[in-house]
Order: sequence, then C-alpha cells, then structure tokens
Amino acid sequence: MAVLKSALILGASGLVGRQLLRELLLDDRYESVTCLVRRPLGQHLYHDPNNKLHPVVVDFDALDDYQGYFGVDHIYCCIGTTLKRAGSLKAFRKVDFEYVHVAAQLARAQRAGGFVWISSAGANAQSGNYYLKVKGELENAIMRMPQLPNAAAVRPGVLIGERPNDRRPREKAAALLLQWLRPLLIGRLKKYRAVHPYQVALEMIRHQEF
Repeated sequence: MAVLKSALILGASGLVGRQLLRELLLDDRYESVTCLVRRPLGQHLYHDPNNKLHPVVVDFDALDDYQGYFGVDHIYCCIGTTLKRAGSLKAFRKVDFEYVHVAAQLARAQRAGGFVWISSAGANAQSGNYYLKVKGELENAIMRMPQLPNAAAVRPGVLIGERPNDRRPREKAAALLLQWLRPLLIGRLKKYRAVHPYQVALEMIRHQEF
C-alpha cells in the first residue's frame, strides 16, 4: 500500500495556488494539505470532501515563527506579486525573493521531502529586466542551497485567467496575444506560450517524488 503524503502550500489564494489547492484536495496520494495564508480562505475556493485542508493565517514577515509547518513531504510555494502591485522594487523583491527564499530555508531546516516554487520563463540573474533578474537570482540562491532535496522551479509564461481583486490589463492583453501567436511559438520560443493555471499546478505536482 502506498504511503500517503502531507503537503504545504504557500500562496493558496493566488491564481495558481487556488488551482493547486483544488488538485491536491482531490489527489488520493495526499492525506493532509496545510495552507499558510495572509487571510482566511473563502470556502468557495475549494471542495474538501475528505477534510484534508488545514488553513493557517500567518504573518509572512515572520515566517520563521511557523517553521513547524514545514516538516511535510511536499512543499509548494506559489507566492508572487508584480512590480505594479508591490509599489516599489524593494517591496517586489521582498515578496518574490525574500519570502520564497526563507520558505526554502525552512524547508531545508525541517527536512521537507520536496520544495517546488513558481519562477518565470526567461528568469535570468543577468537580465536587464528587474522582474526576470529577481526570479533568476532566486533560482540560483535556492538551487545552490545544500541539503535541500528535490528542489525545482517551474517556469511558466504569462498566465491565462482572471485574478480576484487584481486587475492586470497588460498581462491579460499579453496572454491574448500569446494565445494568438501560439502556433508560432515553437522550439526555444515554446517556453513563452501563455498557460492556464491548472497546467502550472500539474507541472508543480509532477516535480514531486511519490
């Protein structure tokens, strides 16, 4: 008989995080799914027929205080924002680099079985684009971290979907354009295709070891 797994999601209320939560709650391989969130999860976001879900409201600025939750089989980090929403380069880096990096450190300290996070297509620490630069620096920092088994970054292109309380007209327009250009995005350009959140969620799950 297969051993059931425990999972932790950070950022379960986001576009990918919501889809990932739905997938894990219906995945027979998991017996428990803990979510660290800024505010209570709305019941409309999930269907939990087997009572697996354990939401915990936390302060991400004090993530070390919740390190006990990181001793699970699989950790999924869906934390992320945009430069516009963050309001400054410093605030953006705090969310997209510092929060995720601390989560990886806690995963290592608590000997989590696997750590998967969302990066971005084109992530490169040498990029002139600040967003892609930070994503690349984070990849380097986590992948060079010793004693963190099964760490993996998922690199989606522009996401297709409506974000609650977060209008992103430029991103939506880009997604529509990339969908139209999809037949032309082949070979090395394939990574820039617009993707659905459920595709990213399934890719994250695929990277975990069962």
